[in-house]
Amino acid sequence: MTSPYFTHGAVLTRSLNQRTRLSALGSKVINKPQNPGPPVELKEEEEETCICEDDGPASPTCILEPLKSEPAPSPPAPSPPAPSRRRRPLKVEYEQRGQGLKVEYEEREGDPAVKTERWEPPDWRIQLAHIREMRRSRDAPVDHMGAETCYEPGAPAPVRRFQVLVSLMLSSQTRDEVTAAAMARLRAHGCTVDGILSTDHEALGRLLHPVGFWRTKAGYLRRTCLVLQQQFCGDIPDSVEGLVGLPGVGPKMAHLAMSIAWGRVSGIGVDTHVHRVSNRLGWLRTASRTAEQTRSALEDWLPRALWGEVNWLLVGFGQQKCRPLRPLCSECLNQSCCPSAHQPPPTQRTKTPPAKRTKTPPTQRTKTPPTQRTSPPKTPPTKRTSPPKTPPTKRTSPPKTPPTQWPKTPKTPPTKRPQAGPTPSRTSPDLLPPASSRAKTEAEQEEDEREPPPPSASCPPRRLKGGKVL
Repeated sequence: MTSPYFTHGAVLTRSLNQRTRLSALGSKVINKPQNPGPPVELKEEEEETCICEDDGPASPTCILEPLKSEPAPSPPAPSPPAPSRRRRPLKVEYEQRGQGLKVEYEEREGDPAVKTERWEPPDWRIQLAHIREMRRSRDAPVDHMGAETCYEPGAPAPVRRFQVLVSLMLSSQTRDEVTAAAMARLRAHGCTVDGILSTDHEALGRLLHPVGFWRTKAGYLRRTCLVLQQQFCGDIPDSVEGLVGLPGVGPKMAHLAMSIAWGRVSGIGVDTHVHRVSNRLGWLRTASRTAEQTRSALEDWLPRALWGEVNWLLVGFGQQKCRPLRPLCSECLNQSCCPSAHQPPPTQRTKTPPAKRTKTPPTQRTKTPPTQRTSPPKTPPTKRTSPPKTPPTKRTSPPKTPPTQWPKTPKTPPTKRPQAGPTPSRTSPDLLPPASSRAKTEAEQEEDEREPPPPSASCPPRRLKGGKVL
């Protein structure tokens, strides 16, 4: 059912004299295709609308008025897509101690640049003005013995630039007085690329001594001269990348060489003095540990016009006032605005030991003390009493008794056996006993008792035991 208050594309009010055209709601086409299809014919019909007006108590009067539908408007020409009005993401960072608000927008292609607020120390301009006031006299060691004064003024430009680079290489971890003396000896010997290459390693080391790490720096210097002769025709590179590529040359030396030798500021040269003073003054958002971190943090907020001046100011200020040990805070103009003023140096800070945690055992066991072993009293050793020495008793040999002489028994003559007559059965010589077993006769005994004959020359006598001679 169609409402009497609305028609196709038109609205009628109660007064019947205002007609407001409505645009097609919810049918707005942003990007219409360029080649539309064939037109679609719309069939429009007239409708009768009955509008009742209240005329008091009388019955309502219906007025019928035919409404003619207007022709549909022609479609608009395609328009280019409007740029996106989507806002870029917003980054909000709150600074410590309410120092400020840092707002950054994400960059996109085609977007206009948006001004961003960067962090900076609260009193850095006052501190920098005080440092300029204290450095007005220019009487620090860096002023008359730095790299700006260690080259020969009358030498050719490539030689002067080479001498500046050599002085910067020697100044690492070395005082300015020692570096200036070594450069004077090198200039007297011939501080050129060819002169260094023609000097042997031992002689070059004697010229550099007592520069810190003089043996290592002598090797770096010879290798650097060889690279400069082969690749740069005896001159030094004119870019930070080329200088850092040389043996023994770091970022600090490269930025200072670009400023002194080539007259172009490429970055802040940060050495030990700039690193220490920047941390003490609070010029870094967070405390840094290395010189490269300090350089990156300073370049983030310090205006570029001050990059070439800040090294000279802070190095001299660190040599005279803000020394590493026992800084002269009472003579410094920044003692009222320096966060590190009148603080004890790191070597004098007393470290409080951490509180010891007392661990309570779950069950306290009462340990009985060990029984002490009581050793018996030491008695002096008893001396062994040796028995009295008695003289040795002489052994009394028993008296010699003469040998008992046994009485000689007289020799009894042998008994002669009676010779029996021969018997016919025992007369044969085979039955007679042998001569050895027969008893000796008297004649044989006499022969034995006779004295032997004297020995002859042909048969010497034989002696037996006992002295008997045969």
